[in-house]
Amino acid sequence: MKAVVQRVKKASVSYESKKEKIGYGLVVFIGIGKNDIEDNIEWLAKKILNLRIFPDANNKFNFSVSDIKGEILIVSQFTLYGDCNKGRRPDFTFSAEPEKANMFYEKFVEMMTKSGLTVKTGKFAADMLVEIHNDGPVTILLTTDDR
Repeated sequence: MKAVVQRVKKASVSYESKKEKIGYGLVVFIGIGKNDIEDNIEWLAKKILNLRIFPDANNKFNFSVSDIKGEILIVSQFTLYGDCNKGRRPDFTFSAEPEKANMFYEKFVEMMTKSGLTVKTGKFAADMLVEIHNDGPVTILLTTDDR
């Protein structure tokens, strides 16, 4: 699994005439790889919930989204597995098939929701418009390949 985690002042995702909004917290773009295992879901969720990228009074990264009771917007993003090493068009061979990806995505959302924080989502496999007010900017790349 791969995640792009952005600290935001606010963010929204629009799709099919719906709009989901969050305030201060995180936007998480999540991609599922064809070789991912279910253990990766819990590992990545815990990593994101406890990632200390929010500032303390001295502007040091000492707080997590859990610590500050921030909000989370999760957006599925299969293009995180796009391989651009050859040619000019991304190759998505390493992306999980839609059935597996959706199952992992739903389980990830469920695990994040169990944190008790406000969690909003886009819609899996939908055409979405994401608006982000990146704070910092702070953008962190995470992958379960490194665990």
